[in-house]
Amino acid sequence: MNQIADHAAAPAAASEGTLQRWLTAPRVAGLPTEMAPPALSFEFFPPRTDALEQQLWACVRRLEPLAPRFVSVTYGAGGTTQERTHAMVARLVRETSLTPAAHLTCVGASRGEVDDVARAYWDAGVRHIVALRGDAPAGEASYVPHPEGYAYAADLVAGLKRVADFEISVAAYPEIHPTAQSDSHDIDNLKRKIDAGATRAITQYFFDTDVFLRFLDRALAAGITVPIVPGILPVSNFKQVAKFSAMCGASVPAWMGKLFEGLDDDPETRRMVAASLAAEQVRLLRANGVDEFHFYTLNRADLTYAIAHILGARPRQPAAA
Repeated sequence: MNQIADHAAAPAAASEGTLQRWLTAPRVAGLPTEMAPPALSFEFFPPRTDALEQQLWACVRRLEPLAPRFVSVTYGAGGTTQERTHAMVARLVRETSLTPAAHLTCVGASRGEVDDVARAYWDAGVRHIVALRGDAPAGEASYVPHPEGYAYAADLVAGLKRVADFEISVAAYPEIHPTAQSDSHDIDNLKRKIDAGATRAITQYFFDTDVFLRFLDRALAAGITVPIVPGILPVSNFKQVAKFSAMCGASVPAWMGKLFEGLDDDPETRRMVAASLAAEQVRLLRANGVDEFHFYTLNRADLTYAIAHILGARPRQPAAA
């Protein structure tokens, strides 16, 4: 009988003061739900096979009705997908209502060759370039400028502005570019790109909101006033993202790993976790005044579409006949 009494008393002791704790703990205001939809943009990469091309265009058609501000098309490392990038951008111009922004890098080409590519884009109706230094080609340990090329992204931006009046986006790194000497050196480099004519910066993806907000503070203190758009990566394959992040300098919080624990063989639950995680990230940024987002889609529409819906984006209604 005493054992039963002791057992019954244990929950009461454990819960003693619970209501007091609940009522005296700091209150956290709810995230805003009635806000205008933010401006959106999406990134795609050129497919390497016919099957992947079908997946890509299914993604494009799924996201097209959301009327993004633009969609960007990447180069592979060292410019390895250059021809596919050009073909995809041209097709986007011809066959969709989307505004494509073509990635262009300094790697492996002379200034004249890069300028010719830029002129070809302009002639095809492309008015927006994402100007990047680019990664070293496969097999090379570090980036080395082409002897007759643009050395760095700031040089490329200035060169593109001489070719035509492009809108130019550049890269920014909330957690510092892996090859930067310091955070101040990295910010100075971003400022050089802006001063050369860039009108927007798009960040490397990140998972800690405070990292991005502190980066905005540093950028403003350095005199940067153009939009710095957060790059958002919805994560469904945590192990793959953790491996890639270790190479590109993006930190992965320990709490994020715990959210994906035990889900290696459960893709459906992984997608649900990924959607809720990214939705929380963008809504928190939205609550802090951020009104533009760039999604790295990985050529998969489902997570990006769901998060855009949570942000208030809705398919554009076709014009009446």
